Amino acid sequence: MKKIIRILAVLGVVLTSCEDELSIFPEDSLSTPTFFKTEEDFTQAINAAYVPLRLINNQSKPYLAEMHSDNTYFARNTAFGATEQQEDIADHAIPSDDGITANVHVERVYVEYYRIVARTNQILTTIDEAEFDETVKANIKGQALFLRAYSYFDLVQFFGSIPLHLTPVLGREDAALPLSNEDEIYAQIVSDAQAAIPLLPPKSQQEPGRVTSGAAQTLLANVYMVRQQWAEAETVLRAVVASNEYALMTDYADAFSGNSDNKNNMESVFEVQYKEGPEGLDGNFLYNFIPRPITAEEVGAITGTSNPQPVNGEGNNIPTPDIIEAYEDGDLREEASIQYVTISESFWQDGVYPIIKKYVEPHSLHNNHGMNWPVYRYAEVLLFLAEALEEQGQAGEALTYLEQVRTRAGLGAPSGDLGEAIFRERQVELAFENKRWFDLVRTGRAIDVITAHGARIKANPIAYYYPEGVEPRSNAFTNITERYALPASESSLNPNF
Repeated sequence: MKKIIRILAVLGVVLTSCEDELSIFPEDSLSTPTFFKTEEDFTQAINAAYVPLRLINNQSKPYLAEMHSDNTYFARNTAFGATEQQEDIADHAIPSDDGITANVHVERVYVEYYRIVARTNQILTTIDEAEFDETVKANIKGQALFLRAYSYFDLVQFFGSIPLHLTPVLGREDAALPLSNEDEIYAQIVSDAQAAIPLLPPKSQQEPGRVTSGAAQTLLANVYMVRQQWAEAETVLRAVVASNEYALMTDYADAFSGNSDNKNNMESVFEVQYKEGPEGLDGNFLYNFIPRPITAEEVGAITGTSNPQPVNGEGNNIPTPDIIEAYEDGDLREEASIQYVTISESFWQDGVYPIIKKYVEPHSLHNNHGMNWPVYRYAEVLLFLAEALEEQGQAGEALTYLEQVRTRAGLGAPSGDLGEAIFRERQVELAFENKRWFDLVRTGRAIDVITAHGARIKANPIAYYYPEGVEPRSNAFTNITERYALPASESSLNPNF
């Protein structure tokens, strides 16, 4: 693959430790044989492997994993015109031909995850021969194994069969691998995650922002949940709970990062690190989620910036009536997750929109903020464990873990079928954290849920942020599938697509 090959001889932007978090600084171009020698070399290399996670979660994954579900939709701005790249994802109308698509967000997620794969393959191929402190070496190797496993896990969930690169790509022939089937890919993910666990330190001994043994265990458990290996998932999840490295934050709202504080808190198992400022570590996903057009004054009321500016275009990841209705009466998470803002120039009704509140944090610079993105939280560990136990007929113990999550939310015991209650709990507890689409697919509900969701939108578009008289496009919800097509830009380089 062209973009994977391009990075093999050059480590472009790399990370170093700064103020107890991961930071970036540029390095000169160095070849693999001369670069991968010392502890410092490998530290820079593993730092570089984290970098694509920022772009993935800042720009495209929320669309593919959240706006592709029934949790969020887009806010139509008829004055701006169509923005098909995002709308096609929300509308399940992504054009594809023979299993490939030109959608830019599909391409970005695919390419950036393979960028992580390429960088971790370089580390894993060379680190055993290097001579430096064995404890440090184990830590770096464990991080590389986790990042490769995590990348392939998202790739296989999004795309199904994909090329499985486990060694550095040295030429065009190496890049054009055949597509491996899902069983082969999952076997490699499990192998990498299992190997990472004993190499990684626990959270209390790891540098903030880096993956830990608990993060690797949670990833492995997540894979087992997708594969419906309930007993295996239970064993790993019990180890995370027994580690005493994690706990629920008392207040649900405090589980999420501030702009510069509350990062990697006691509930955080793993989160993508951002930092406001001019260093290139910042995010702007909050701005992508705001309805538009919006005035500078209205932007400032949301963000608290000293230099707010008007924003045009089309807002994405707007909470749907579906997710709002999913919250039970008295659920404290609704107020912590969703707030309402008035957009004076909106073309929709009175311009009062719901937005994702859990990422609204005051910051200084317009379109530049430092809130971290949650990948795994301890609440999800508890819900996974409840699900794994319920699937094995251990309803009583499953309920105890579910109720830990519900008690914080101000709720009592769930009603109805316990398995359904756990599934519903995941929707509201993990709302807007890139979990919903994966949950719909792994539980076999995606086609039915999205078909019904699309029917509601087409029957009542004004309830889903369409201005009066504006209808969904004719191709909306005509291509509902469980997997994304592969990116067309890569198919020109790989004849196996």
